[in-house]
Amino acid sequence: MAILPEHQGWLPYWLIVVSGFGVLNMTQCYRSSAFARRTFDGPASAAEVTPFAGRLFGSWSLLSCIMRLYTAYNVENKDLYILTLVTYLIVLGHFAGELFVYGTMKIGKGLAPPLFVATTSVIWMLAQSSFYLG
Repeated sequence: MAILPEHQGWLPYWLIVVSGFGVLNMTQCYRSSAFARRTFDGPASAAEVTPFAGRLFGSWSLLSCIMRLYTAYNVENKDLYILTLVTYLIVLGHFAGELFVYGTMKIGKGLAPPLFVATTSVIWMLAQSSFYLG
């Protein structure tokens, strides 16, 4: 496998960068629940963001990073592309639920980075789907 993806366009590189940040997120979540508390900092989060919840969030981050990294190198694989797009949609749905239904998030610096990455990725992947998938 080549170190960098051998596909045209910037999307594969974006997926690699986002995967790298996800691994950092996972590492921080496993070390301490304080990192997860910065992301989930809404009024109901203090009681619900436990060390277990932080590690679970970290495990999700690792799983999604692996999918996104694999897709970066196989961006023309339709099934992988769709599954990776779905991971971003799940993240958006999860954050929307935590923000509007459960109250564990609030609009601010904890929500901004994951919301930016997920929204940008969904729009980019939808816009580029015909380019990569034909």
